[in-house]
Amino acid sequence: MLLLDIGNTNLRWAVHDGAQLGAVQIARHGNAIPLDVLAAWETLPAPTRIVASNVGGAAVAEALGRVTQAYWGLAPEFVSTRAEYAGVRIAYAEPSRFGVDRWLALLAAHVDNPTAAPTLIVDAGTAATFDLLLADGRHLGGLIVPGLEMMRTSLLAGTQIPRIEIEPCGMLWANDTTAAVAAGSVQAIAALAERLAERLAAETGATVRILLTGGDAPRLRAAFSQPFIEIEDLVLRGLTV
Repeated sequence: MLLLDIGNTNLRWAVHDGAQLGAVQIARHGNAIPLDVLAAWETLPAPTRIVASNVGGAAVAEALGRVTQAYWGLAPEFVSTRAEYAGVRIAYAEPSRFGVDRWLALLAAHVDNPTAAPTLIVDAGTAATFDLLLADGRHLGGLIVPGLEMMRTSLLAGTQIPRIEIEPCGMLWANDTTAAVAAGSVQAIAALAERLAERLAAETGATVRILLTGGDAPRLRAAFSQPFIEIEDLVLRGLTV
């Protein structure tokens, strides 16, 4: 299978051979299929199925369909959120309002939970999402805040602060305005994650497993004081469930 995770900004893809997931490839999609992705796909063995998660919009979905039909005569299968599946029960009353990428991350987290721990999933992308999952598969709900770039851009749009060209690299606070904005965005997401993990631990009486994923996950690593597991391909793993 060719598996695709189409986000708001990036397209991730990998090949699943029936036993394991191959290396993850990432490209910015710009509402189309980038040329470097097309070139890479020309060298692939023909897949038997193409399964995709899409929160990036109709334009990129249509572009994907044209490409896969031209290359392999296959239409992509776009998955959609279900209220209950593979032991996971989502908190939303209307499943269609719960992002399919968040749902797939829940599935992947639930099926691979060797310590049966309550889990907080932090997906740091264009938006940063936080989802809380009990060991029995019950989803408690979650939060959404602007991602790093969106948080910074919205602040810069309403001020005279110059554009940020640095990364804080674990900085707790700063002695420069530009650095303060950069560090503030990172610390805000990490602090919210750790607050949610603490509340979940208090409510369950168990040690919480924090899973970190998304394109901006590497930029958040140094800001966490609690242990976490970084899983680059969490949504793609959900497509295999």
